Amino acid sequence: MYDIIFIGSGPGGYVAAIRAAQLGMRVAVVEKAEVGGVCLNYGCIPTKALLKSAEILTNVKEAKKFGINVSDFSPDFEKIIKRSRTVASQVSKGVEFLFKKNNITLIKGEAKIDSPNTVLINNSERIGARHIVIATGAQPKQLPNLKIDGQKIIGYRQALTLEKLPESMMVVGSGAIGTELAFFFATMGTKVTIVELLPDVVPIADKEVSAELLQALKRKKIKVYTHSLVESVDTSGDKCISKVKTENGIVEIETDIVLSSVGIEPNIKNLWNDNLKIPVYRGFVQVDEFYRTEINGIYAIGDVIPTTALAHVASAEGIICVEKIAGLDVQPLNYNLIPSAIFTTPEVGMVGITEQQAKAQGINIKVGKFPMSALGKATAIGDRTGFAKLIFDAETDKLIGAHIVGHSASDMITELVVAMKFNVTGKQLLKTVHPHPTISEAIMEAAANAHDEAIHI
Repeated sequence: MYDIIFIGSGPGGYVAAIRAAQLGMRVAVVEKAEVGGVCLNYGCIPTKALLKSAEILTNVKEAKKFGINVSDFSPDFEKIIKRSRTVASQVSKGVEFLFKKNNITLIKGEAKIDSPNTVLINNSERIGARHIVIATGAQPKQLPNLKIDGQKIIGYRQALTLEKLPESMMVVGSGAIGTELAFFFATMGTKVTIVELLPDVVPIADKEVSAELLQALKRKKIKVYTHSLVESVDTSGDKCISKVKTENGIVEIETDIVLSSVGIEPNIKNLWNDNLKIPVYRGFVQVDEFYRTEINGIYAIGDVIPTTALAHVASAEGIICVEKIAGLDVQPLNYNLIPSAIFTTPEVGMVGITEQQAKAQGINIKVGKFPMSALGKATAIGDRTGFAKLIFDAETDKLIGAHIVGHSASDMITELVVAMKFNVTGKQLLKTVHPHPTISEAIMEAAANAHDEAIHI
């Protein structure tokens, strides 16, 4: 009998399993595919490896600007993909090492919850536990008019393992995955078109961030259709012929391949016996603030519950879940303090509410904005695109939203998460000395701008 069994070894399952082991529990993890889940094998990690290759290729192309002459270069797509897979494998093996280090039992197979305290492995072996945590993640959402066949209409998994570079590609959906892969393939030389249903690319972002990213997409020669719907895709011939309803009427787009990036749906099909009435609403498992379902002893974390589908969110939820099981004094996760990042060029980092959300909520705000082009470091490294934008409550001067577009934005956003968590005011931020020359000076200057004290603009 285990103290706790995790079904799924992604960033939710494996992180929570290690924390449970640290707390003295006897732990097992059941995984039917690769250890590390989608994030480590087909998401966060391998995409960053691909984007690093794209960054290096861009740097080589622009080397002459920095006084370096490069006469002969070209991307080797096969080797780029191979490196990405090697990186993913290395990180996955790292998790297996951590399991061994923490005496966690890894069970390879497909799990089905048989009762509140038992799990059936491959419909044969039955194992017991006092607690069972569902951490099975999600898969690409299938739309009736955009069904993934793995050949011509692909999801992110197939996009990361293509054998040859497509000459043309249509990306449906401009969230983080869609835009990141669009940037990668466009940099490699693919003619890319993005189709987005909503009015802006990266719809969850502040509108100024979306506008900045749209310009970056255009600089990559990526054609973008917003407020547009893919009505059908004909894959019967050599090419994919897509009919897209745009604001200006129907357009026909011909590409070698179509990448569907329209969202995800939880992996919970056939995960438990029908006699177990685990509450599900709109496809998501319903839990309380400590990730307990209505059935005593069964929990759920990560992409299977209706919270933000991000790897670091799943990890945080998992830790809270097991610490509560262990009887520690824990607080529920504050989802207003969850940062998100998009690893395009330029990068995006954001936390809290957007200017549009603040106004819709009737909050009296003051906004500070500082362009990267005014930074000495940005000019020195040759990347002056983007800005830092901070949103403060005008009455309390507390930071309630932060949005960064530019070099290292994914790293810089953490400072602002900490600032929000500990109720740092704009005055305190602008009086916090930042090292020079750095991109992070944009944060200090944006706070100063909100108080009419910015020095360099």
